[in-house]
Amino acid sequence: MTPFAGYEMPLRYTDGILEEHRAVRREAGLFDVSHMGEILVRGPHAATCVQYLVTNETMSLEVGQAVYTCMCREDGGIVDDLIVYRLAREEYLLVVNAANRYKDFMWMIRNNPAKAIIEDISDGIALIAVQGPRALAIAEAAIGEDMHDLKPFRFRRTSGGCFASARFAIVSATGYTGEAGVEIYCDADVAGSVWDTILEAGADEGLKPAGLGARDTLRMEAGLRLYGNDITEETNPVEAGLSRFVRMNKEDFIGKSVLKRVHAEGPSRKLVAFVVQDQGAIPRSGHSISTPAGPGTGVVTSGTQSPILGHGIGLGYVPNEPACTISDSQISIAIRSRTIRALVKKPPLHKI
Repeated sequence: MTPFAGYEMPLRYTDGILEEHRAVRREAGLFDVSHMGEILVRGPHAATCVQYLVTNETMSLEVGQAVYTCMCREDGGIVDDLIVYRLAREEYLLVVNAANRYKDFMWMIRNNPAKAIIEDISDGIALIAVQGPRALAIAEAAIGEDMHDLKPFRFRRTSGGCFASARFAIVSATGYTGEAGVEIYCDADVAGSVWDTILEAGADEGLKPAGLGARDTLRMEAGLRLYGNDITEETNPVEAGLSRFVRMNKEDFIGKSVLKRVHAEGPSRKLVAFVVQDQGAIPRSGHSISTPAGPGTGVVTSGTQSPILGHGIGLGYVPNEPACTISDSQISIAIRSRTIRALVKKPPLHKI
């Protein structure tokens, strides 16, 4: 166990994360991510409120549809990255990072000119994720419902199987591993029985519980950003490679004018993924990157050893120049007294 965002979280369930990581890539893994924050926005002005708070289009979401987005400051800095679910015509669920829960909630309260009702319901909601090639079959067995028609970023309420006594339960085709799967939101008081039911349903399918360690290596192989490392209030969605989640044709949202200018002019730096070419070298956050633009012109934001590739991998910011950002661009990383070689690659890295 390890302390994280005010919770005691499972770092791993076995002697190492390799077994858990490989289970997610080959069969399935079960994650307890109940530390994530859930904020409800409801009322006649909920759609207007959410549309103004985030960069992506949310007003036109159908009930049962979700979208990944950023929430930005006026200067374009990222307050948080999150998923928005439309639960009903006048009700949205915003799922935020655990460490940002209180900050995000207060930001929403302060930036609510539409006067929607905003409520932090995190303490009453648990979140369990089933991820991997066998995830849908396991979820079907546990819930007793067909999941194969659930398209990515779609969700539905459920009362089947282990959720018979739950007041709130939705199953969402989302995740943070680069694999197919579902995330299950339910009342905290039934989470234990839900977890046990899913474990039992996956016993013959290779399902293994997986902790935060595997979650981190999985998301890095997939090239997914981690708030606090790859994106912060000092980074903007354009330089972080998240422009497709910023809808400039929206009437207005916080940070629009600055992001519109950055998008038009181009950012000075760009977040890239890379694979280390030297065996045994593992990049870490803060390590300096030298690029064709010059020594020390970039920095590693996330790094690990890829269990699938057997090489170090990572994410980092480099100058926004073709020689530094296109696939197979050569960069070097300073690791203590060593300088190691790496190649920029387009994620998902485990599929190159």
